[in-house]
Amino acid sequence: MSDILTENLSGKAVMGSDGTELGMLYNITMDLKTGELADLLVEPDEQLDAGSVAFDADEEGHFQVPVKRVQAVKDYIVVQR
Repeated sequence: MSDILTENLSGKAVMGSDGTELGMLYNITMDLKTGELADLLVEPDEQLDAGSVAFDADEEGHFQVPVKRVQAVKDYIVVQR
């Protein structure tokens, strides 16, 4: 994957590989020891049934999408479901 500045990802829509709009990118977490990116935190779409999503959620209700599931970053961030 090519390099992308995180400022270009802020507020970008996140979509599943099946076309389901999951929500908007809220934040990105990283492992402080290794510097590797860990998860995308996604603010769920209001119309999405959270029970239909297999990703874990944090205490604030954001989906925790592992960075390794990112397939593409263009108009949307596309993640494998």
